Amino acid sequence: MLQKFIRTKQGGGILLMLLTTLCFAGIDTASKHVVSMVPVLMLLWFRFAFQASLTFVLRSRKEGFRLLITANPRLQAARGFLSLFSSGCALYSLRHMPMAEFTSIAMLSPMIATAMAAFFLKSHVSARRWLLMGVGLAGVLLIVRPGGQVFGWHLIFPALMVFAYATFQIITSLLSGEENPYTTHFYTGLAGGIGMLPLVMFVWDSSALLQHWPWFVAVGMGSTFGHLMLIRAYSRASPVELAPYTYAQLAFATLGGAVVFGQSPDAWAWLGIAVIAASGIGNARVTMQEAGLRRQ
Repeated sequence: MLQKFIRTKQGGGILLMLLTTLCFAGIDTASKHVVSMVPVLMLLWFRFAFQASLTFVLRSRKEGFRLLITANPRLQAARGFLSLFSSGCALYSLRHMPMAEFTSIAMLSPMIATAMAAFFLKSHVSARRWLLMGVGLAGVLLIVRPGGQVFGWHLIFPALMVFAYATFQIITSLLSGEENPYTTHFYTGLAGGIGMLPLVMFVWDSSALLQHWPWFVAVGMGSTFGHLMLIRAYSRASPVELAPYTYAQLAFATLGGAVVFGQSPDAWAWLGIAVIAASGIGNARVTMQEAGLRRQ
């Protein structure tokens, strides 16, 4: 039964989404480890340069110059720089925060994107969605409460990351259907790599690259293939069908933090994580119900 389901288009999409969340949690775990040994800006530049280079190598033979053609260069550049900014905030957050708590806050991005779409794109957002977003924010407050394990000045980084990535998601939705997804993937890496060049020259450390190159390659390859699997997942199943499975990243991140770093959330943080996950899954169910109503 399970094998038959995985072979279906929807089942394959769900499997790819689960592998994507595992990959992203693994990247965060590896990044948290390696940022203590190498310059953060250097790792960030390598991740985007690797994505652009590998995407070009893998897709240019099949698509040729079509890979480089975009009707929305400004949006592509903005998406790339937002991805760069949110990734930078994520790396600095991982330096100071446990894996589970960081990932829980990052899971707010889809909800913040929904709120931003309501304000800036005039998209309709139901009362149930606003309620669920409020529940999600309450979960974050349980995690970052004064006196908690993660309370401090460094919380500005995940906060900035969430808003940057939410804007990134809105631009992605604007580009969806208009652009080749691999073109978007390539330009995201290219814009991030070019954006980092003026900064990376001041922190370049060849000895760190030579000594820790397997970690650089692991982060670059994991990020590139993780996003490519995400693209393939959305080509097989709808965002509505896949949304609940994105929260598997919370479980993988919590496991990675416990096994690699010996980090375990306290009782209040566990409650906050559960509240955020429940809010996200509830939001996905509302989406499914609304989609069903539109089909009727």
